[in-house]
Amino acid sequence: MTTTPPSSPPTADDVVVQTLPLFEMMRMRAATTARRHPRLGFAAPEPGSTLRWVNQFTHTHRRLGPDDREVVSPNNDTVYSNAWLDLSEGPVVIESPEMGERYWTLGLLDAWTNPFAYVGRRTTGNRPQRTLVHGPGWRGIVPADITLTIAAPGDDVWLIGRHLVDDDGDDIERVRSTQAAMRLVRLDGADAAMRVDTGLDGRDGGVPSPRRYRAVVDAALARNPPPAGERLAWPPADAELATALPAVYEHLRAAGQPHDLGGGWAIPVMVRTHWGDDHRTRARIARNFIGALGVEEAMYPTAEVDAEGAPLDGARRYELRFAPGRGPKVGAFWSLTMYRRADCLLVANPIHRYSIGDRTPGLRHDADGGLTLRLQADDPGPDANWLPAPPGEPFYVVLRLYQPHADHLALRFDYPPIRPA
Repeated sequence: MTTTPPSSPPTADDVVVQTLPLFEMMRMRAATTARRHPRLGFAAPEPGSTLRWVNQFTHTHRRLGPDDREVVSPNNDTVYSNAWLDLSEGPVVIESPEMGERYWTLGLLDAWTNPFAYVGRRTTGNRPQRTLVHGPGWRGIVPADITLTIAAPGDDVWLIGRHLVDDDGDDIERVRSTQAAMRLVRLDGADAAMRVDTGLDGRDGGVPSPRRYRAVVDAALARNPPPAGERLAWPPADAELATALPAVYEHLRAAGQPHDLGGGWAIPVMVRTHWGDDHRTRARIARNFIGALGVEEAMYPTAEVDAEGAPLDGARRYELRFAPGRGPKVGAFWSLTMYRRADCLLVANPIHRYSIGDRTPGLRHDADGGLTLRLQADDPGPDANWLPAPPGEPFYVVLRLYQPHADHLALRFDYPPIRPA
């Protein structure tokens, strides 16, 4: 992979790094928008069509488990609400109902993966809301009943919603009812749904052909110009693009985690509202962690090795102990989730526990007020806070922190190492 000093003309590799987030967001749009609208039917009758519905919510109604294989490193705490907004024909209003005491969030990402706005518990509260989202070309009048107006940088916006679900068996039905009350409408109250041609088969996650890459980026750039102050030398010559694409994708696949916290912990994503001129990190996140919210909403410290630097493995037993008063500091909740290293999926186990955290029923604290978690394949007994590991297989864990406090945000928090038991 070839890059140049800032003062030199950009190479084709530089340009691919710069535009790759735009392509990956369009690929994600193709993969996560619906072919069928509940009232208007299919966007196109042909099964192979790339037409999809936008300005329409899709929801999940259960927490993911080990049988779910579509998403790597899935969370086991929330259900999702997902929508892609097309603002080219005018604003879209997000209607959300009363949410009670529940943690929920709608993160808004622009087409360059910048998490530029939020609606939800942390930012706007849990009361009923009508949020107007408009593109850069709109100059209309905001109705009096709008609770918040958000100006999007471009015409394409990804809404990524999360709703916390309690272990109470009835809670999922309560969440389902609030999801059903969420709507995307025009200013006059009409359904905002519209058809778009995504131009992609979202199931293909490989290195795109130069022709496909150029066509998708051309179309996306027309709707979503580069962020303010960002200069783009687009497009490169076809021959240069053909060489640069596989080189950049391979480099990003092998890229490591830059924010080392010590003790085996690292944070793969550190962004607040935008990536600025850090094009390389923006591309790495777009390829490996697309859809990441800003750290003020959520942080994801990850551990793949123990205190001695050895890879975590289900053939061994481990302890993770938070000293008294030194547990995760969050405004919403925290959880530790177990993943098999081979496929980055949740681990099936006899107690059906895939994560453990501050909401886990029966969580036991030590006599001094500390908290010890046991990470191992075999049952350590009823008095232990057990997170089952895959028997004899490598694994990693993700510590999810929703609404993290200042010590986490400033990287001052002392994350305890995972020690062999």
